[in-house]
Amino acid sequence: MLEIPAEAPFDCSLCPRLAAFVAAQRSKEPAWHNGPVASFGAPSARLLVIGLAPGLRGANRTGRPFTGDFAGELLYQTLSEFGFSEGLFKADPGDGLKLVDCMLTNAVRCVPPENKPTPAETKTCRRFLESRAAALPRLRAVVCLGRISHDSTVRAFGLTPARVAFGHGAIHDIGDGRRLFDSYHCSRYNTNTGVLTPDMFRDVFRAVRAFLDGDGAVSVAPQRGRSRA
Repeated sequence: MLEIPAEAPFDCSLCPRLAAFVAAQRSKEPAWHNGPVASFGAPSARLLVIGLAPGLRGANRTGRPFTGDFAGELLYQTLSEFGFSEGLFKADPGDGLKLVDCMLTNAVRCVPPENKPTPAETKTCRRFLESRAAALPRLRAVVCLGRISHDSTVRAFGLTPARVAFGHGAIHDIGDGRRLFDSYHCSRYNTNTGVLTPDMFRDVFRAVRAFLDGDGAVSVAPQRGRSRA
């Protein structure tokens, strides 16, 4: 059986629509990354944070997850606050920032038009998500940013979204002593509209930190009234 790599090849063409969109961006902005965005972080990480997909002018431009757009500002600030990074985040892959016990990736590795991958594209890219998780031997905690990330991740672990429901602050056992923590996506839209506040986001990572540190104080107030990708 052919082993699936943890990262998509730069010339990946598994999703024709995404491949065409990325090719068009290469013509428009030849200095940008414009390709599948590889995961970023420590191979020995116990925490895996999974977003939706690269942003057009964010990770698609810079080549590093959550780097170059608003979502990264809140995420990297929060990671630093809870000891999951070292160095100063400058929204530039050359800033020298290092993740500690943490890795960032996306459910879909290529930028989709209007930030909306199709269900078929999400399913196709899940092979890389499955391999990425399997390649982290110390993995214990997974944070999913938004419902699409949650649903694809749940399926990647062999479970079903119907039994593992998404909700901000929800915490799920996903087998082998691992837990999945849900959060609304840290997008500008969600924060500007109050769907997600910085304190709500911190609460999720506070629970992750408590779980990994083993102090037993693992809880977040679940909020299921809204569903944000």
